[in-house]
Amino acid sequence: MYYQKLDFGITVIDCLFHRPGLAACYLVEQSGSFALIDCGTKNSVPHILEVLDSLSVAVEQLAYIIPTHVHLDHAGGAGELMTYLPNAKLLVHPRGLRHMCDPGKLQAGATAVYGEVEFNRTFGGLTPVPEARARAVDDGEEIDLNGRKLKFIHSPGHAKHHFCIYDAASQGIFTGDTFGLSYREFDDENGKFILPTSTPVQFAPQAWLQTLDRLMSLNPQRMYLTHFGMVEDVVLLSQQLRQSIEEYVQIAQQCKTAENRVEKLQQMLLQHTMDKLKALGKQHTEAEVHSLLDMDIQLNAQGLDFWLSSQG
Repeated sequence: MYYQKLDFGITVIDCLFHRPGLAACYLVEQSGSFALIDCGTKNSVPHILEVLDSLSVAVEQLAYIIPTHVHLDHAGGAGELMTYLPNAKLLVHPRGLRHMCDPGKLQAGATAVYGEVEFNRTFGGLTPVPEARARAVDDGEEIDLNGRKLKFIHSPGHAKHHFCIYDAASQGIFTGDTFGLSYREFDDENGKFILPTSTPVQFAPQAWLQTLDRLMSLNPQRMYLTHFGMVEDVVLLSQQLRQSIEEYVQIAQQCKTAENRVEKLQQMLLQHTMDKLKALGKQHTEAEVHSLLDMDIQLNAQGLDFWLSSQG
């Protein structure tokens, strides 16, 4: 079973997207009522249901499914999962609501990128969420999970349709992609490693820095990352993430007129990553970094390329 019970009634569940330890969702419990924050892809659904059964959580106890945004590694399984959860309501950013209820554009866009065979293998298809079982959540809105307050914070930077969820009980924030990527394979005696996720097509660096300021103003003690797991050295990691976002902008600007721009961006992002790891005293080889981060670096390069094009 790929899950771990944390403190404060929170369980992290591995969605088994591509590899173990890449994408998580979080089960939050309060007095017998549950919310699931992020939910992986359709291929993640059988595993999530198996974990619920292992934890003796009845499907009727799920009150909310809450994707932080509608990228498919976070929300692709929502519609399918809700067919098994009779009482669950989907809560989503206003910009993402229509895509959850009518995922045709999401599926067409992803199929165009991956091809039909690879799309089905990676994401397993998309199931619409009935409109009556879904609603948009406003910025600053709070919901009550059986006495536990969850506050929604719209958080542009990675995507315009992104929100984070502040949980007062744990003094933690469920960050989706807004607090970057921090894979546990990079943890050692020198601490953790974090990097931005500038994936296409809505990377907005200034908005992201403002979002980080807003999140840090809540004085969180821990962050619950989709990619991957809980981190508690929040101040240090936020500083590292902020610096890397600013450096990503500089890298993008350096590549603005380059031939084969995406390829050049990939090369520079890989070098940036290796330099950051070395500065932190980490001993990972380039082959190890390729193994763990190749997909992320490719997507980050594509996102920076799109951002450059949008700047005119």
